Amino acid sequence: MTVQPYRLYIERIDPSKNMARFYALSIEPNLFGETSLVRSWGRIGSRGQQKIHVFDNEAKAVDLLLTLLRKKRSRGYRILNRHPRLACLSEGRVS
Repeated sequence: MTVQPYRLYIERIDPSKNMARFYALSIEPNLFGETSLVRSWGRIGSRGQQKIHVFDNEAKAVDLLLTLLRKKRSRGYRILNRHPRLACLSEGRVS
């Protein structure tokens, strides 16, 4: 069961390319006692798409969250909100 909520919202905006994208990640418990990583993405202002990954424990979900975050940051996405559990991510400690 997830003890602390993890929520992250990042955006990539490039007016010269008419690009305005969002990517949201959250780790949440599901009804079966497992941990889910919920990924949402799309154009800002749209509903976008969603994918849910189910894990036996929270550590595996956090590992995937960090892997996805590194990949998105390398592609130009930037963190907008600073959740206390993820504050170190916005300070550049994750490449």
